[in-house]
Amino acid sequence: MVPKPVSTRTTTIHGAGPGGYEPAYLIIANTIADRIGSGEYRAGDQLPTEAQLRAEFGVSPMTVRRAVNILLDRGLVTTTQGKGTFVRSLDLGEAVFRLQQITDLWVDDDSVRVPLLSAGIVPADQMVAAKLQCPRGTPTVFLRRLIERKGVPLMYQLENLIYDEYRPLVEAQLQITSLDGLLRSAPGEGMQSGRLTIEAVNLEEDAARILGVPPGSAAFRLEHLFRDFEGRIVSWGRYFCRADRFRLTTVIGVAPPDHDKPTISGGSSR
Repeated sequence: MVPKPVSTRTTTIHGAGPGGYEPAYLIIANTIADRIGSGEYRAGDQLPTEAQLRAEFGVSPMTVRRAVNILLDRGLVTTTQGKGTFVRSLDLGEAVFRLQQITDLWVDDDSVRVPLLSAGIVPADQMVAAKLQCPRGTPTVFLRRLIERKGVPLMYQLENLIYDEYRPLVEAQLQITSLDGLLRSAPGEGMQSGRLTIEAVNLEEDAARILGVPPGSAAFRLEHLFRDFEGRIVSWGRYFCRADRFRLTTVIGVAPPDHDKPTISGGSSR
């Protein structure tokens, strides 16, 4: 395939943007991304060669390669050994939803509260024992929290942690009073890894009552399991998120100017 003809214009790199210094490789990557977004380069098109990009932007081979690596990381292009760099087609299977956006939305919102509904040491029943992979009857710390914004309940959290009087984990969890602290606390220090599962559910009576919706209402359930560095599961938690207050949105390909990052929105205007 013949490379897409390089622009006849000479692109001047000033090295600075609105936020201050901007390296040449980032300017080149953003320029090419803008061209992909505008349709100048389309799916399947081969980008200009390294030599053509060097001539257009007046930079070194290393700078061009760093720019291409950024485009690769963004999923906008692909490279084929000996053939060149090509614009990728959109792939729904690569959509990424970042739960970090929940924290970012409310981190500075003083109306967000995380009251601790209850906390106590309870023996693991059959379900808890199976999730935590511990003997039935093992002491666990059981926590219940509500996350609310402007007085409206949005998320209901349940968590079981293996009780260990020598672990600071339980004490740290009891001291959490903000959404930012709650979401950033896990897995936290002393944890090796975690697994998060998201699924749609219908709320049972207890969770529905706490969230202020009718039993059977739709919700997202975020379930997590965390392991320590010895491979033991030490925490099992569930977040029930009101479906009428959350939506998951992300962007594939080049984002339009007003949707330049993935978001998870909370707190509907209804």
